[in-house]
Amino acid sequence: MLYLALEDTPRRLQSRMGKLLGGQPAPAGLTLVTECPPLPQGGNEAIAGWLDRNPDARMVVIDVFAKMRGPSVPGASAYDADYAAVGHAKRLADYYGVAVVLVHHVRKAGSDDFLTEVSGTNGLAGAADATLVLKRARGQADGVLHVTGRDVEEAEYALSLHQASGAWQMLDGPATDHTIGDTRAAILRAVRATPGAKPKDIVQALPETDADTIRRTCSRMAADGQLIKGSAGRYFPPDSRTQDQGTPEVSQLSDCPVTASDQPELPGQPETRGVRLSDSDGPTHANRRTS
Repeated sequence: MLYLALEDTPRRLQSRMGKLLGGQPAPAGLTLVTECPPLPQGGNEAIAGWLDRNPDARMVVIDVFAKMRGPSVPGASAYDADYAAVGHAKRLADYYGVAVVLVHHVRKAGSDDFLTEVSGTNGLAGAADATLVLKRARGQADGVLHVTGRDVEEAEYALSLHQASGAWQMLDGPATDHTIGDTRAAILRAVRATPGAKPKDIVQALPETDADTIRRTCSRMAADGQLIKGSAGRYFPPDSRTQDQGTPEVSQLSDCPVTASDQPELPGQPETRGVRLSDSDGPTHANRRTS
């Protein structure tokens, strides 16, 4: 694995490695680099050279992408410029059959659609095979990881940050179970344990909560889509299907593989020069590898 830590210093990386590894030595297959030219100005060749010398590599992480994207082509629209910038990394990933992870910033302004929070135009997400957005309120330990892409189903996962180890841990259950208020979360857990429960059943499961509060909260959760209200005042989890709801008649779409088309080079790209990333000695493989 090649990790381009372009906003860090060697001392900071050493401190972080000690925290993550608990004093254990770093894996032999990890290469850390703190400087690299932009992708269209020699970065492509530098990464390709490292991959040729390390044929067993599985991942390249560019942190942060803004340091590597390089200047935009004169006259190109913002969308085309963003698409072409990610295209450099996409071609490396496809040619060598490795994962190339681009760490990028999000906007400060929130949005209902997490893709619009990615800083830049939709061209960034459009060129990438998958986009992951980690959202966490400032000062909060828990966060939600939103995922979408060509070959993955859109989903969200609740995470918790362990400060001591610097690692994220996935929490059990849907993300909504961890992002709603305490009372709603308790009601949702009770309904998941007993689908079809009535308010009186939930009251019995939550004796510490006022009965009127539970009834009002259940009604509001149903209106907000956090619960499904069935017949006879029964409540079901939001990701279940009740018998009295029925099954809508929808056509089944056939599964079609999505193949990424080759990214055309935009005119006016500056000439590149070869740059060698320092790493451990390894065999040189100039032949193209397939995933």
